[in-house]
Amino acid sequence: MMSNKYEESGVSLEKGYESVERIKKHISRTNNFGSMSSIGNFGGLFDLSKYQIKKPILVSGTDGVGTKLLIAQEANIHNTIGIDLVAMCVNDVLAVGAQPLFFLDYIAVGKNNPEVIEEIVKGISEGCIISGSALIGGETAEMPDMYHGNHYDLAGYTTGVVDKDNMIDKENVSEGDIIIGLPSSGIHSNGYSLVRKIFFKDHNYNLTQSIKELGCTLQEELLKPTRIYVKGVLDVIKNTEISSIAHITGGGFIENIPRALPDHLGVKITESKIPRLPIFELLERLGEIEHSEMYNIFNMGVGMILILKEKNKEIAMDILSKHDYNPVVIGEVTSKKGVEII
Repeated sequence: MMSNKYEESGVSLEKGYESVERIKKHISRTNNFGSMSSIGNFGGLFDLSKYQIKKPILVSGTDGVGTKLLIAQEANIHNTIGIDLVAMCVNDVLAVGAQPLFFLDYIAVGKNNPEVIEEIVKGISEGCIISGSALIGGETAEMPDMYHGNHYDLAGYTTGVVDKDNMIDKENVSEGDIIIGLPSSGIHSNGYSLVRKIFFKDHNYNLTQSIKELGCTLQEELLKPTRIYVKGVLDVIKNTEISSIAHITGGGFIENIPRALPDHLGVKITESKIPRLPIFELLERLGEIEHSEMYNIFNMGVGMILILKEKNKEIAMDILSKHDYNPVVIGEVTSKKGVEII
C-alpha cells in the first residue's frame, strides 16, 4: 500500500522502489571476493576473512564530486559522474597502499527520477568495477524542500585494507628519489567552481559548443571522468617498493605533494616532462591566472605521483605502461622544502 500523504509532501515511495529495482543489476556487477548478499539489509556486509591478511589495517575515505555535478545536471548526462565519485575515494585510500574493498553511496535528490538514479548508479558501479570494489549499499534520499528541479548531490565512502607491514610510509622517502607522474584524464573533480566561473560567468560559453583547442565540445571535456589508478598502482606495490604516493586533488601540486614527503624534504618538478593538456592552457588564458597559481589549483595533467628509488624505476614504469597509464618521470626529491617547478 502506497502512502498518499507522503506523496502529497512531494516524496514518491513508488519511484523509490522502482529506483531500487533498476539499480540491482548494476550493483551485482561489482561483486568481488568478499562480497555478501546484503542489498536491502540495514547494513552492507563484507567478509574480510577471505583475504587472509596477517595484520589487516582498514583505511577509509569519503568524498564528493563538488560542483562538477552542476555540469552533469545541466548537460543531462549522469552516467559518468558516479565514476568520479568512486575515483575521489579509492584514489585517496590507494595513497597508503590500500586495496579498496567496498563502496557505499549517498544520493540526495529533490525529485526521484528512477531513470536518472539508474544512470548515476550505473556510473558508480563502473567505477567500482575499475577499482575492484564491491558496491555493498547506499541511500537515496528524496528531499523536495532541499533540492529543486533536477538538482542532486552525491557523497561516497570506501574502505580498503593493507597489511600493516606493507603500508606506504612517507618516512621512507629520501633525497634523490625519482617522481613518476601518472597522467590525468583532464580536470578530474577539483576546481570546478573556478572552471564554471571562467567559462559560463565570465565568458558566456555554451556547454554544447565545440572548442577548437580541445577537439571536442566543452561538456565532453568537462565531464571526462576522473581516472582511477588502483589496479596498476597495486600491481607496482606487489612487485617492487614504493616510497610514497600522492593523489593530486584540490590544491594541485603545491598542497598535495608535500603531504607525501617527510617535513625536511621537497621536490623539483621539470615542467616540460608533464603531459600537456589543452584544457589547462585554455583555463589559464581565459581566467588570466598566474601560471604558478595553476599548480596550486589543478592537477595540470598529473592525477597521481609515485615516489620511489631509482633502482625500482624500470620495473615500475614497465608495469604502469602495461596498465596503459603512460607513466612519465617528472622530477626528483630534493633537500629543499616545498615544490619547485622548473
